[in-house]
Amino acid sequence: MSVYDGKHTGHVSASVQGDSVQGGGARRADAQRNRERILQAARDLVHEPGELKLNAVAKACGIGQGTLYRHFPTREDLLAEVYRREVDELVAAAGRLLATHQPLDALAAWFDRVAAYARVKRDVFAAIEAATWRDLAAHSLGPIGEAVEVLLAAGRLAGTVRADAEARDVIVLISWLSRLDDAELDARGPRLLSILVDGLRAHR
Repeated sequence: MSVYDGKHTGHVSASVQGDSVQGGGARRADAQRNRERILQAARDLVHEPGELKLNAVAKACGIGQGTLYRHFPTREDLLAEVYRREVDELVAAAGRLLATHQPLDALAAWFDRVAAYARVKRDVFAAIEAATWRDLAAHSLGPIGEAVEVLLAAGRLAGTVRADAEARDVIVLISWLSRLDDAELDARGPRLLSILVDGLRAHR
């Protein structure tokens, strides 16, 4: 049989195609890893004094600046995505905590996660344009409010959260955390959140 026979050629093509698919999958996985490293480095560095520099982010995660720019063309794009990811993780935490904790305990544990979110929100919003952070805040309010309502509804059903507690009440109260500096957040944050949990507790 000739190596140019259609059947033989098809076999070679399938093999090459399989290698190409595997190679593409590896490249996508590598690109996703780079993206996660960039976001984590930016999350850490935005907390440092001074303006966040993209070259510092690239250096911190050991990639070239070209790779960083392919993922995030501008500093504002990067910081906006840092905030969006923080919101996504905060929202997802509500369901995970309810799966392993009693409703009121899940709410208290979620508030601990809120304190970390508040630091990121404060630092990111201080580093980006006002129009951008207003847009980010407007789009995140709905998902965060829904996560709060999931936690409150579980507590109301269990009889451990007061019946008149509303998600909007909680959002208003926890929003103040992002206005505190690190010293105040460390000193007052846990106590404030404990007071909030006690205020949401159903009176028996």
